[in-house]
Amino acid sequence: MTSSRFAFPPSSDAVFLTDGGLETTLVFLDGVDLPCFAAFPLLRSAEGRDRLERYFEPYIRTAVERDVGFILDTPTWRANADWGAKLNVSPDDLADVNQDAVRWASGLRDRLSDHRDRILVNGVIGPRGDGYRADARMNAEEAQAYHAPQAEAFREGGADMVSAITMNYAEEAIGIARAAEALGMPAVISFTVESDGKLASGETLQSAIERTDRETGHIPAYYMINCAHPTHFDGILSESDEWTRRIRGLRANASAKSHAELDESTELDPGDPDDLARRYRGLRERMTQLAVLGGCCGTDHRHVAAICEACVPASGRAA
Repeated sequence: MTSSRFAFPPSSDAVFLTDGGLETTLVFLDGVDLPCFAAFPLLRSAEGRDRLERYFEPYIRTAVERDVGFILDTPTWRANADWGAKLNVSPDDLADVNQDAVRWASGLRDRLSDHRDRILVNGVIGPRGDGYRADARMNAEEAQAYHAPQAEAFREGGADMVSAITMNYAEEAIGIARAAEALGMPAVISFTVESDGKLASGETLQSAIERTDRETGHIPAYYMINCAHPTHFDGILSESDEWTRRIRGLRANASAKSHAELDESTELDPGDPDDLARRYRGLRERMTQLAVLGGCCGTDHRHVAAICEACVPASGRAA
């Protein structure tokens, strides 16, 4: 019998892993050409699907072997209207791609695990503009209308949840949360911060989380931080603050470089997986609600396995 502790959102004693940096792994380690840094076109060919499966398989197997859950992302961070247009993909085709991404992920889950409830298929929504810059800014109503078609495609495909990843201003996050709620989809919001701990918009992380909660009626199931190194945000997190307790997931970068420095990089900076894992363990000792652990740019399976070992050592796992 499977355990209910793996239900969404994660219970207090459950840990869910995620993958690492999908696009940076494909580009820098596997030599895959990803125009516009978009992975979703790989779903359109058998070779591309095989490449994606080979990428995700070790992460899922680690979660299965180590008796933790796994949040399986669709490779759709760029699968919205603006980025689709740059790749000559029509809105109708995008809807098909987003639905197909969920079906592909569901099939992968069924092939690699006998415990379906331990692997949640997560429809990934990325920013309309650049994840490192608060450009193409919308108000909350515009953001809801813009992102609703992708969220609807995820619902139609059968996703368990949706996550807004690499949000760098609050209005877009608010719009996505509202779009998900209108469709009856559980939603997660993940903000990214600069090296000073603030969003690219200049807003503090505290303000962004509190404002999103206030203006949505606490729609998000929880918040995450992604695409930033722990040194960029460790100092602003206090376990005693209510807004900090809303953060239940971390997907950090391997590199301590700023977003501007990463944008100019021509080589991957993998950082130190063991050091990153120790930083996660330190954060989790302070913030015991942290339940979703994975990586972002520059991280690969080595980083996530090290994070799992540091935060959920073998002696502490359920039998």
